[in-house]
Amino acid sequence: MTRKMTGAKMIVQALIDQGVDTVFGYPGGAVLPIYDEVFQQNSIKHVLVRHEQGAVHAAEGYARSTGKPGVAIVTSGPGATNMVTGIATAMMDSSPVVCITGQVPTHLIGNDAFQEADTTGITRPCTKHNYLVKDINDLARVIHEAFYVAASGRPGPVVIDLPKDVSMGFGTYLPPEKVKRKSYAPRLKGDPKEIKKAVALMAKAKKPIFYCGGGIINSGPKASELLTTLVRSTGYPCTLTLMGLGAYPASDPQFLGMLGMHGHRPANMAVQECDLLIVLGARFDDRATGKLAEFAPHASVVHIDVDAAELGKLRFAHAAVCGNLKSSLATIDFEKGEIDAWTRSTVETREKHAPRYDAPGNGIYAPAMLKTLSERVGDDFVVACDVGQHQMWVAQHCRFSRPQAHLTSGG
Repeated sequence: MTRKMTGAKMIVQALIDQGVDTVFGYPGGAVLPIYDEVFQQNSIKHVLVRHEQGAVHAAEGYARSTGKPGVAIVTSGPGATNMVTGIATAMMDSSPVVCITGQVPTHLIGNDAFQEADTTGITRPCTKHNYLVKDINDLARVIHEAFYVAASGRPGPVVIDLPKDVSMGFGTYLPPEKVKRKSYAPRLKGDPKEIKKAVALMAKAKKPIFYCGGGIINSGPKASELLTTLVRSTGYPCTLTLMGLGAYPASDPQFLGMLGMHGHRPANMAVQECDLLIVLGARFDDRATGKLAEFAPHASVVHIDVDAAELGKLRFAHAAVCGNLKSSLATIDFEKGEIDAWTRSTVETREKHAPRYDAPGNGIYAPAMLKTLSERVGDDFVVACDVGQHQMWVAQHCRFSRPQAHLTSGG
């Protein structure tokens, strides 16, 4: 049912209708009407941050640990510009975040008004999409569309810039089921011809390996389950990127560890020797590949990703499947080939080059502490880690057995 209400109330009602239970924000003059509505209801919890950048980082952490879009609310001008690092991080790591920014009243836009900034212009390079809402009757559609864009296809951050007079005005609210989305419709099912090519390449491979990234995590727990089933059924070794840790259980004998600049030697050695690289939800990031021309030099490539722009961008794919990882993995039907000797050799290399935890001295040795900690806390722990040496220690020595257990910045 359509209803008349203020723009601020529309924002809150739309968040409730989208299933939002928590928002992160910092108030200011341009968003006070929204905050008045936030504090007149009990369906949504508001977490007050100390800096707008922290609001987006927190929203991203929420998104990556729950699988639902995170929401951040900040004011105009400096509030919006303070968000940019958080937005860029969410964009680099493909995290679904909806950022609502205040803006000066519409009649002041372009006049260098107090706390005015060109938020849509500033954030355009680091968002999946952004909106400047000038008509209150577009507001409900924009909010619902923003959640759809942020979470569908390859996830990413979306910004809604809201002038103060729009949030204070009256207009017609539409619930999600009444909103007609525009043309954005990402491809979810992979091309059967390309999947057939992929299976044919797998059938003749002698030294295949799975190289999987954060796209598996973004596709949800079911995608990780399908990946685990596929890897075990083929018998192929598997390596993960930093952002993919947890997509395949670290305790599994076919797991070789993380690859890349700070990865495990067995994973990097196997990739360099393989004749087929099966790339799932990864993008040939420079931290994983090093010199791209020398990365897996003898391998044919099967690449499956929901983002068509990633297919063939950095490495030619002999089979390029554009589609959601969950639906694409469900369509691959392949039985184990003659690769026992190859898998056995990679496992032997992993055992030969296993990390050592007997550091000299009597102090606490961080890698040993992290390994012991992750083994003792069980499968339900979540590690949140920022960037640096400790990030690499966590990635190398914590044992992640499920998706959404490892929260860090990859970009």
